[in-house]
Amino acid sequence: MAAVALAVTDGMLHYELSVAVEIFGSDLTHIVDPWYDFTLCGSGPVHVGRFRLEPDHGLDHLTHADTVIVPGWADTDREPPAELVEAVRAAHEAGARVASLCTGAFVLGAAGLLDGRRATTHWAHTDELARRHPAATVDPDVLYVDNGDVLTSAGKAAAMDLCLHLVRLYHGSADANKIARRLVIPPHRDGGQAQFIATPLPAPGSNHPLDELFPWALERLDQPLTVEDLARQARMSSRHLGRHFKHLTGTTPLQWLHAQRIRHAQELLETTNATVDTIAAATGMGTATTLRRHFHRSVGVPPDAYRRTFRP
Repeated sequence: MAAVALAVTDGMLHYELSVAVEIFGSDLTHIVDPWYDFTLCGSGPVHVGRFRLEPDHGLDHLTHADTVIVPGWADTDREPPAELVEAVRAAHEAGARVASLCTGAFVLGAAGLLDGRRATTHWAHTDELARRHPAATVDPDVLYVDNGDVLTSAGKAAAMDLCLHLVRLYHGSADANKIARRLVIPPHRDGGQAQFIATPLPAPGSNHPLDELFPWALERLDQPLTVEDLARQARMSSRHLGRHFKHLTGTTPLQWLHAQRIRHAQELLETTNATVDTIAAATGMGTATTLRRHFHRSVGVPPDAYRRTFRP
């Protein structure tokens, strides 16, 4: 029977913590036998949001686990508690596999476990994780990363994906699928975080030089717009346009335009029954083949798979 320990301390996110408890802490021996020997490890009573937890053991007990799970860390602006970081590092040195859920990756980073490894976290925090731990390779586009002895997941629901992946590693796909059916979730989700990230637009009415250009371009996504077309509409040179785009959106005019075409395709896939050919024409992609190629590259899944996930 594999031993799974959940490292808990004040400041954890309750959703990610409850996901781990639901999967590893429930008695599922009627589905898979033997299941896991599950323990909560903390230095004392823990407050997680409105909940209060009583750990089974101290943090030093993490070294007895085969797998240690670190839930999301709520305040990524603060360094995680030193005792938690040290306990996670000690567990890894003792041979435990260590997995973080969502922003729990910041705890692993503080313990030095991400250095030289690929990692991920919630897309809203990937830049900060990369800045704080430059020796890690932070991938913002995946649901989870498995380095063997160190695993990290993206935000919220991706915690469930990683936990099911851990079940799959130990018990096999058939048993992991049984657990997924019990939880009424897909046993495996395709694609990465990119399919869940909304592409922001500068706020209208903010009096920047491109204030009128953005809505103009968005109304013409079905047309073959060029940088020169955008510059002409904005009444400035292409070079000047590029500087404004970089400052306001962090990207180039063509990259921004491409992102808006993909975003519009996502909306049409979610809200209409239009064919992929029709959506390709409406988004300026030309053909279904072109749309499928660019959509898959940008979002991580084909248009049809995206529609099955998001169409009500």
